[in-house]
Amino acid sequence: MAIKSEASDAPEILNLENFLPYRLYRLADAVSREFSRIYKDSHGLTRPEWRTLSGLGQHGTMTASAIGEQSAMHKTKVSRAVAELERRRWLTRKPDEKDRRIEHLTLTGTGLAAYREMVPLAKAFEGDLLARLSAEERTAITSGLAALETSLVPSKG
Repeated sequence: MAIKSEASDAPEILNLENFLPYRLYRLADAVSREFSRIYKDSHGLTRPEWRTLSGLGQHGTMTASAIGEQSAMHKTKVSRAVAELERRRWLTRKPDEKDRRIEHLTLTGTGLAAYREMVPLAKAFEGDLLARLSAEERTAITSGLAALETSLVPSKG
């Protein structure tokens, strides 16, 4: 049964272009695609490989499950990214002493060097993106995103 608007008998229409979840998805995808050009051009990485590398660069040692949780990636994508970074000798796997099903992933010296080369590129990209906004807009988007994250994303605590 269609929902009718009060002004007419026509069913209500959802204007996707003004629907916040759709706008956020499109914006996130556009930013991600634009940023992906940087790490693809500089180091030949895919999005999952970049997310895996950056997670390990930030946290040191992680499990594949932790990478998936942090980056909101499916375990299959994490697994492929880990395999490729290992093939490039950018990370190593070490089985957990108590549970052999779990592996602890760590960047090698080469992987860490690549990560450190990309950090300034990532920060410059973020700076360029934020420079498109006024100071007031930067404050508004930062506080708006934080409010949405607080209400939607479970905190680790």
